[in-house]
Amino acid sequence: MNRALLTCLLACCSLLVSAQEPDMVYYNNLQNIKLFQAGDQLSYPIIALGAINQLELHFDDREGGAKAYYYTWQLCNADWTPAMLNPVDYIQGFSQSRILTYRNSSLALTRYTHYQQSLPDRGSMPSRSGNYLLKVFLNGDPENLAFTRRVLVVQEQAGISARLLQPFNPQLSQTHQKLVFTVDLKGLNVVNVPQQVTVAVLQNYRWDNKKFGMRPTFIRQNQLEYSNDMDVVFPAGKNWRWLDLRSFRLQSDRVDSAQYSNTGTNIFVKPDIERATRRYVYYVDRGGRYYNETLDGVNPYWQGDYASVYFSFRAPGGLQFNSDVYLFGELSNYAQEPAAKMEFNPSTGMYETSIWLKQGYYDYMYALKNPDGSFSLDQTEGNYWETANTYLILVYYRPLGGRADELIAISIIRSGVQN
Repeated sequence: MNRALLTCLLACCSLLVSAQEPDMVYYNNLQNIKLFQAGDQLSYPIIALGAINQLELHFDDREGGAKAYYYTWQLCNADWTPAMLNPVDYIQGFSQSRILTYRNSSLALTRYTHYQQSLPDRGSMPSRSGNYLLKVFLNGDPENLAFTRRVLVVQEQAGISARLLQPFNPQLSQTHQKLVFTVDLKGLNVVNVPQQVTVAVLQNYRWDNKKFGMRPTFIRQNQLEYSNDMDVVFPAGKNWRWLDLRSFRLQSDRVDSAQYSNTGTNIFVKPDIERATRRYVYYVDRGGRYYNETLDGVNPYWQGDYASVYFSFRAPGGLQFNSDVYLFGELSNYAQEPAAKMEFNPSTGMYETSIWLKQGYYDYMYALKNPDGSFSLDQTEGNYWETANTYLILVYYRPLGGRADELIAISIIRSGVQN
């Protein structure tokens, strides 16, 4: 028994040592990493445990050729720390599988190899609900990570009813949005709610400004009510800026100019200005996400081309902010890519950067980085409570004596008018 306990402890310590940050890219030759529900590029990677619905993983390797990319699953708790379990306890089948579907680019000026994989595969799939880190690595070596992506696996055991309200606080009523919701735990054995139930709320699938670990305002038998005036209140932001790059030859309305050569394409986006002091104008956006599409070919995955896309942003009066400015949205992995950080050009009075983008339709904003690592849109974009946003409510449960958090309920709430 002591030997088995020691083995378990060593396995758990190994998991902690090998823990990796979610949604990170470790090789700069990897581009356009997309993970979504099959057939919907704008969706978030959520699957139901044991269901037939699948995810699609797509990414490009600019170095070309055929490489041995593998993937595995890592179960995490509600806070994305590794679960204290051995992989055999949450992976059905092989602990790692190779990505065998790839194709060299064609028609595109840029040369790359496109890889894709349907997930979960029959040979390797999650066997319990929760937060999962999809880890893609090279040459069968899990320590040689290429990138990681979050995946949510849910087993519905609870119900969520939610409403979106305008905050009662007069200082927030015109700029913020408030969520009030009730979690029905049904037949679950919950003895200690603070220790067994954890709730997270995301705005537009962002993790940097999530609301996490709120305590219920009221507990009525098996129902938990979350209605505190400040717990789940988000800055509403504004509709996202857009950029249509589905064709490099037919320049869209947001493109200022383009340079073409035998070695590549440069696209210059019309300069942007701050919107914090400007009136709110509604239009349909994609919630900060993007999708790949090409008007110059048939298949965007291996016929879509790449370009260096130049962005410029003018702060009020052409002055510098006290914080760093970032190009924000899924196009920059929510400011995780090095190119997301913009540099101030004193001669133009603008913040500037360039980023490598594939043909598609993009949402983006400009954000300031807070000292705690989160991002603020207050001074660059502004906040208006009428803005259309998508909210994702996640409910986690840990059984008595359990060693990992289970994802037992998901609800998606949309504010405003959306497509």
